[in-house]
Amino acid sequence: MRIAITVQTVAVFVQAITAGLLLSLPGGGALHSAGAYATFIVTLLHLVVAILVWRPGGGSPRPILYAAGFFVVTSAQIALGIAHVKTLHVPLGVLMFGMSVVQLGRIWAGRGARVNATT
Repeated sequence: MRIAITVQTVAVFVQAITAGLLLSLPGGGALHSAGAYATFIVTLLHLVVAILVWRPGGGSPRPILYAAGFFVVTSAQIALGIAHVKTLHVPLGVLMFGMSVVQLGRIWAGRGARVNATT
């Protein structure tokens, strides 16, 4: 899970960078579009990992709710971007980055706390 949420957070951060390039370079739109597809795939893989950690791994099902919700938000974000609805697309992108960073902190802090409690 740590790797999946880290890659997701990096993908969303790169999307913020390509959004800036979209505004400042003629070819920035292609980079932002490619990043959207990459982010979609990463969030889908994150959902698959969350399911695999829960079902065969015997972990908690809670990460599935987050991963599924983030996947839905990512899909909405892509639809808003394609429709050029910037008034919703930009704030939703900021929210996505914040959500991903919070989940990243939870995953990394939770693992460290469990390791320390057993030693």
